Amino acid sequence: MADLSMAHEVALKKFRACTLADMARCSGYPIDGKALAINFLGAHYKVEYPSGNFVPVANTDGELPQATQILILHYLSNPTEVVDTGKLISYKELPGGAIYIKPFSGRSIDPMVRIFGSNPDRLLEVATSLGGQSNGLGDVGVTLRVFPRIPVTLVLWRADDEFPASGNILFDASAAAILPTEDYAVLASGVVFGLKKIMGKVS
Repeated sequence: MADLSMAHEVALKKFRACTLADMARCSGYPIDGKALAINFLGAHYKVEYPSGNFVPVANTDGELPQATQILILHYLSNPTEVVDTGKLISYKELPGGAIYIKPFSGRSIDPMVRIFGSNPDRLLEVATSLGGQSNGLGDVGVTLRVFPRIPVTLVLWRADDEFPASGNILFDASAAAILPTEDYAVLASGVVFGLKKIMGKVS
């Protein structure tokens, strides 16, 4: 496993250089005391300011993986307000994304197909339990606003006599203005395995 301690320190430094008010305005997350109240894939945390500590609240169990904490810190410390364009793009259309499309697919698209390909309706069921909405793409498509300003679109095609099940993960064209390309690989993988984790909790 990669040592993420330096990346975490860099993310914390950028987080602490922002004001709480600016982060709330740009991220879409509310201020709660001296913290930001975060909902990430159904789990609730307070990100304390200026420490950057993640404190679970409500019925949330456990600590977020360090890679996810870094991802959230990157999102919070983006200094601009970005609006959805409504245009969908693939990972390879992000800056430099074409070079890393194979690892991206291996970390997110392929697992999504393995987990949900035999029952795509289950993907829709689990994602809508988190506020996702059907988008009419593929055989089953759902768009989930993982962060207030970052919608993630998941698409599945059912297997037939000629082709196996397949899928894709798409982002709004505004994505590159919010996070660096490599963060979307972390985000997409986190979404897929996050949905898998809660799948058993959705009846």
